[in-house]
Amino acid sequence: MQLIDGKKISSDIVAELTESVAKLEGPKPCIAFIRVGEDPASVSYVRQKNRTAEKIGITPLLFEMSESITQDELFAKVDELNADKSVHGILIQSPLPSHLDEQSAFNRIDPNKDVDGFHVQNAGRVVQEDPAGFASCTPAGIIEICQREGISLEGKHVVVIGRSLIVGKTFALLAMQKGPHANATVTVCHSRTKNLPEVVRAGDVVVAAIGRANFVTADMVKEGAVVIDVGINRVEDSSKKSGYRLVGDVDFEAVKEKASRITPVPGGVGPMTVAMLMKNTFKAYDIQSAS
Repeated sequence: MQLIDGKKISSDIVAELTESVAKLEGPKPCIAFIRVGEDPASVSYVRQKNRTAEKIGITPLLFEMSESITQDELFAKVDELNADKSVHGILIQSPLPSHLDEQSAFNRIDPNKDVDGFHVQNAGRVVQEDPAGFASCTPAGIIEICQREGISLEGKHVVVIGRSLIVGKTFALLAMQKGPHANATVTVCHSRTKNLPEVVRAGDVVVAAIGRANFVTADMVKEGAVVIDVGINRVEDSSKKSGYRLVGDVDFEAVKEKASRITPVPGGVGPMTVAMLMKNTFKAYDIQSAS
């Protein structure tokens, strides 16, 4: 079993971007973060993204908005940032409060500034294999892992557990694309899949993205499979100061005995998401600078 070190890969990407940004003359790439309310997880995620942007040399802007804002007030802020030519990427931190329509908010962002890849137009660009589009960061990060680790998907049976737009659905589309590091045969499993363990066992590559702790057990994975664990779940652990520890969707200790390669949680796919956000921001800067 070989551990896939997402932390190391993401650090390499950050170093490459830092070098590229340092070579730029004039204004640097700029990303605007919109955070609504004070959800502790959202505060933490935005802080991490902000720090990474600063490390690279990308200018971060943070707009903290009241949890009680209306949809129109959120749209007004997005419109303002869309019109600001000094801003190259816009990210609305999810989840939003329940009275706000999240997908409408994502679709309000200029698709050429939608560095999170959630705009309907960018989803369509992924389907059409348009290189000018932005793929959402977590599935793009999985593809990047495969590229940098020399994991070929061509002709392989890739089984994805989970059909969310954020991960499963988009990754399936990326893995099916024509071109290097894709060309996979993809099966997407979900809550209505019959004989799910049997289906997963057929996978040469298994991507688990359902948000259920230790769901994928050793008997569900064939010998030598590559296992990518996207899940981040809190489970109680009295030995930890926080009272919990983070685990993935895969029973890591059991599955690692059968997998040829596996991502840990934490330190696997997670760091890649932020790195790919920064890579998308640099791409957005390039596209907008050329137009």
